[in-house]
Amino acid sequence: MASIRRLEKHQARTAYLFITPTVLLFTVFTVIPVFMALYLSFTNYDVLSRNDWIGFDNYRRLLEDSLLWKTFQNVFLYSIVFVPLNIIISLLLAILLSRTWRGVKLFRTLNYLPTLTSAVAAATVWIWLLHPEFGLVNGLLSYVGLTGPAWLSETRTAMLSIIMLTLWQSVGSNMIIYLAGLQGVPDYLYESARLDGANKLDCFRYITWPQLRPTTFLVSTMAIIGALQLFDQAFVLTQGGPANMTKTPVYLIYQQGFNQLQMGYASAQAFVLAVAILIFSLINMRISKAEEPIV
Repeated sequence: MASIRRLEKHQARTAYLFITPTVLLFTVFTVIPVFMALYLSFTNYDVLSRNDWIGFDNYRRLLEDSLLWKTFQNVFLYSIVFVPLNIIISLLLAILLSRTWRGVKLFRTLNYLPTLTSAVAAATVWIWLLHPEFGLVNGLLSYVGLTGPAWLSETRTAMLSIIMLTLWQSVGSNMIIYLAGLQGVPDYLYESARLDGANKLDCFRYITWPQLRPTTFLVSTMAIIGALQLFDQAFVLTQGGPANMTKTPVYLIYQQGFNQLQMGYASAQAFVLAVAILIFSLINMRISKAEEPIV
């Protein structure tokens, strides 16, 4: 009995030893900066001079900041297009590439490769693809008799350009997640459904989709968080323009903090964004739970 207790204590000490570096790094680079940012959000810190405590003045200023709410409107419009398309395209690719036909591994790899590309590098390439005069996209449109727009300079197409880029980069990783989810669906469910006369659409509606609800919750939550944190693509492609149509909350925080040196106000904006991410994640969780069948 005593030897078992010594073994348990030794295992516990070993476990604490292995997790200590991770906990220390998380504390130093995440927990402490979060609390420092929370403190700065109640100050007028501008990097150059000493910071004074101003209470809730930064948060009161947020209520009157029309540009901040414009950025939230932008990412909301971005999300209602990006998130459903992300789920649909990723799921369709996963279903298509879940079959064991020749060369399927190559196509899986090709669809996943854009995920490995740096966002800045990908955005730089897409600037040339969407060039109004020499871009490949407008070149292809000209072959069918259409005149392509100035994708990144027009208010009606600038956000659409960012959506195309982010979809191209994100569907590959979500496809892999859906592939893993599809492999977890028991084959006997499909066999029983076919014996009852169910077609492929019935199998998807009553078996595949319900079984993939946890996977879809994960994909949709990550897509929503990614949409609210959109920065790299908007920064490289459009610099928030034209007319602030593609400016995002993170881009605005970057400008307030590093361009205008209003670190206190930028910290307040960051916490508002964090609350928004939490709220939308909880809403998505409630919706996912409401769709679960009652057993």
